[in-house]
Amino acid sequence: MTTAVKDMLATYPVDLGEADREKLTKCIEECIACAQVCTACADACLSEGVVGELTKCIRTDMDCADICNATASVLSRHTGYDANVTHAILQACATACNACGDECSSHADMEHCRLCAEACRSCEQACIQLIQALG
Repeated sequence: MTTAVKDMLATYPVDLGEADREKLTKCIEECIACAQVCTACADACLSEGVVGELTKCIRTDMDCADICNATASVLSRHTGYDANVTHAILQACATACNACGDECSSHADMEHCRLCAEACRSCEQACIQLIQALG
């Protein structure tokens, strides 16, 4: 399947070296999707009648969305690549996704939290797989 992320990586004028383009593409796409789902989940939590009980969930959703957005941005840049920065942001993203997934799972009776937990788990796995591929 052709995607905008895959198409953009294919147009990069310099060889990306040993980078696994499929894992890189998947990770960027998962980060973008997770950021959107986390933002929507936080907004949905604000509409719940028990919003006071969802403060941690809202905060965790927003933190995860911000970190996923930042990760997608860093992974989309290849000029002056720094493996240490890439590894650190991927690890931070996996950690944020794990925390958010755990928090949203505790509210899985709300469909938006259940879906958010799934998106977080998927993004976490994509980050871990890319870390492993990068070595």
